[in-house]
Amino acid sequence: MPNLTSTAEFLLLEFSDAQEVQLLYFFVFLTVYLTGVTGNLLIILAVALDHHLHSPMYFFLMNLAILDLGLISVMLLKTMANSLMNSRSISYLGCVAQVFCLFVFEGADFAILTIMAHDRHIAICNPLQYETIMHRGACFQMAASAWIAGILSGVLNTGATFCIPFCSNAIDQFFCEVPQILKLACSDMYLVEVGMLMFICLLGLGCLIFIVFTYVQIFVAVLRIPSLHARKKAISTCLPHLTVVSLLAFSGIFANVRPRSYSSSDCNVFFAIIYAVVPPLLNPFIYSMRNKEIKTALLKLSDLGHFSKITASKAFLQKSD
Repeated sequence: MPNLTSTAEFLLLEFSDAQEVQLLYFFVFLTVYLTGVTGNLLIILAVALDHHLHSPMYFFLMNLAILDLGLISVMLLKTMANSLMNSRSISYLGCVAQVFCLFVFEGADFAILTIMAHDRHIAICNPLQYETIMHRGACFQMAASAWIAGILSGVLNTGATFCIPFCSNAIDQFFCEVPQILKLACSDMYLVEVGMLMFICLLGLGCLIFIVFTYVQIFVAVLRIPSLHARKKAISTCLPHLTVVSLLAFSGIFANVRPRSYSSSDCNVFFAIIYAVVPPLLNPFIYSMRNKEIKTALLKLSDLGHFSKITASKAFLQKSD
């Protein structure tokens, strides 16, 4: 087969040949995208503008929302553009950028979730040392480490993926998914990327084990608290994070640990949406529904917006008079 390493573009999976159906998919993805963007932007604004939320836990939550915002944008923007234009192409450099961004956002996302588990452990198990351990400098260093880990993952995996020669440019997925790209390889060089993916999966499993072990210690410490109200308050600060971790872990396992017989294009699309679109879509709602401080901050934002509209209207009327 011809070597297509120098191809100018890849062809992504087309949802339908009919333009009307493509437009329907566009509006569905647009609704999902706007919902995810709105939710994550509200979390970012609430944490940034409300001084009551200027604490390590909400600082990491803001980083998580930024990563989720980037992830859902990388996943859906090109898909929506192709559906609207009734196209299936993505440039070679566009595919490289998409793979890089996916690894950066997903890697940093899981690293931030691991750091948040550590933050909750210190807050509940060592409350007297919390301010000493989780000071501003340490929080910035941990967040920077998560972003650097994501960038490093993106560089290594993108380089390993696109250094191999390809014998086709038709990707059986609606975005540049690495396992589907590796199916286009002409040589055994793709085994290098497979090995790297396995290494990253092991790191992710290590982070997941750390989170589980951390929460075991947290729940043991919570059970020792004599006050029922204090126990409920401690658990309430952990539930949103634990729910998000569970959603991410189960969606990843559900998407990747499945029988090989379920390898049709429709199944691949379904599983990709489960692990890459659903978590960033639901994360802000999980935190806003389970956290009273986030709810209060969002209500303040709503009241501030309403007040700004009234002030602008009065100013306009005075100017008109």
